[in-house]
Amino acid sequence: MGNQEKKGVVVLGVDPGTIITGYGVIHHEGSRFKALDYGCIKPPTSKKLSDRYWIIFSALLDLLEKYTPDMVVVETQYVNKNVSSAMKLGMARGGVIIAAKKYGLPIYEYAPTKAKLAVTGNGLASKVQVQAMVQKLLNLSQIPQPEDAADALALAICHLHNNQTEGSEI
Repeated sequence: MGNQEKKGVVVLGVDPGTIITGYGVIHHEGSRFKALDYGCIKPPTSKKLSDRYWIIFSALLDLLEKYTPDMVVVETQYVNKNVSSAMKLGMARGGVIIAAKKYGLPIYEYAPTKAKLAVTGNGLASKVQVQAMVQKLLNLSQIPQPEDAADALALAICHLHNNQTEGSEI
């Protein structure tokens, strides 16, 4: 898939979740970052989990076709005390990975603290701080909403700030 005709790099950042999956598409050329799109995928919570995974996967395929990114950046999964929640998140994350692989795209992962550090200078920054800095870095007219979309944009910025070399390719 790739972008042979355009200059620069397009990165799709994804913050996966079964209730809200944030996404952000950034074009980077030289020292300029431009948000092409951002938002969230919200499968109805009334749907079965398998249907929600399908909705996330299908929406990601649409984004990949529309923006033809050069790579996908996804948030790493952390396991907290609730194993069931971690499993559900892992399934949503798996849908992101499979969608990217369908197009042969490289996939990179970063911990939330690494993305926060890249955009705010503080790996323990609040969601509000991340949203404000993403708005500033991308020269957006308003704070990116919801916070999951800002997190996805922060993941893409993180990868680009690291010269596309530091993230773990999966």
